[in-house]
Amino acid sequence: MQTLTDKFSRLSALRPVRPMASRPATATRRAPEAEDALSQLLGATIATNDYGDHVSVSNWFSTPEFAQPSAATLELLCRTRGLAASKRVQAALSDPTKWLFLDTETTGLSGGTGTYAFLIGLAWWDAGGLQVEQFFMRDFDEEHSILYELAARLVERPVLVTFNGKSFDWPLLENRFTMTRAIATPQLVTHLDLLHPARALWRLRLGSVRLVDLERDVLNAHRLGWHRGDDILSSLIPQHYFDYIRGGPAEPLAAVVRHNQMDLRGLAAILGRIEALLAAANEPDADFAGIDLFSLSKFLKRRGDPHRAETACSQALDLGLPAEYRPQARREMALFAKRSGDYDRAIELWLELTRPRTVTPASLADAILACEELAIHYERHAKDLTRALEYAQAALGNLFRLQAMSRSVDSPARLARIQQRLLNRVARLQHRMELGDAERRRALPLLDPPLTAVNAKAPGVSKSRKLRF
Repeated sequence: MQTLTDKFSRLSALRPVRPMASRPATATRRAPEAEDALSQLLGATIATNDYGDHVSVSNWFSTPEFAQPSAATLELLCRTRGLAASKRVQAALSDPTKWLFLDTETTGLSGGTGTYAFLIGLAWWDAGGLQVEQFFMRDFDEEHSILYELAARLVERPVLVTFNGKSFDWPLLENRFTMTRAIATPQLVTHLDLLHPARALWRLRLGSVRLVDLERDVLNAHRLGWHRGDDILSSLIPQHYFDYIRGGPAEPLAAVVRHNQMDLRGLAAILGRIEALLAAANEPDADFAGIDLFSLSKFLKRRGDPHRAETACSQALDLGLPAEYRPQARREMALFAKRSGDYDRAIELWLELTRPRTVTPASLADAILACEELAIHYERHAKDLTRALEYAQAALGNLFRLQAMSRSVDSPARLARIQQRLLNRVARLQHRMELGDAERRRALPLLDPPLTAVNAKAPGVSKSRKLRF
């Protein structure tokens, strides 16, 4: 059993090994030694701060060019679960000089306490272009030095911009700051992870939204003068670092540094592409595919911006969509028209969906929804119960066809819920129609009693005379 002294000894071991600075000081720099092959190869300098040395690589790139993000873009990127950013966050976002792009190269891809970020790449807008600064640790004893420099940059630019950084890069760095027991974890004003909007905007067209794929198919890297012809595979990067610290060649690490530079430039370019895509939603732009604008529409709708979502969806249909997405776009436009009170336009779009050109599970699902919406419209707005019943029964018929198919876009439980809902609607409409018929019968005027031998009066016969047989 541990004694009280042992417990306090363990707690005291967690105290910082040296006092934390309130603000990191600027590092001094010198030329690398002749035997430092990697630094010579990179044209780097050796930076020295309170925690030791590290390799520092600085480059300025004219592309991507700086583009001031609009308020709409900022609102879209920072909106979370329907809640707008605070005034403090909005103030920082509106000042791009406070933004810091970050990408790391690590000793492993799974994270954990044993994973190090041996290369920290940073970038920020400067003089209309992108300034890139990279901190490289030649051995594990230089980790404190590069983390100290990162903390200094984040004090100056507390708006962090990453690609999958919320899931990997930043949690890893937070863990490394904690492990130092000396350098406080920097406090961010906000963190923009561009993976999520990129996935929402371009996954329908590309499938994969890796930075390399986005550069090739969305950013048009060839037009920008970028190329990754000699790029290194990400899966090989950890092994190249381990080979280097064991005395291996420096050339593979130079390729890793170039890879990191391209990732940072791609990250900054994605932000500009999102801004351009939002602008294209308001006016036609041949530089974007209809599928991109349709994806933007879905993204805007989820983020609580139905007006711009409708505009983007309309532009997508005008520019042209693949056949598999046109019914979805019409369905969305019908819902937008319904919400805005344009029932004529909504009915027109619903009717198109009830007549699919090819019968597939997806087209039947759209037809079910369209028939149900038409039934709702004719019951609630047009007050035509007969038409409403026709469309409710048509929805049931399409549902039975969908259930009979071996492959379905919906789960059996969800189809069962839809079926019960439609059956309830049909029963209610039939009951209302029966009640309506009964009301109409009661409202008819009463006819005169029929002529009988007792009270019938012959023409011209006085009231007192009776007919005799």
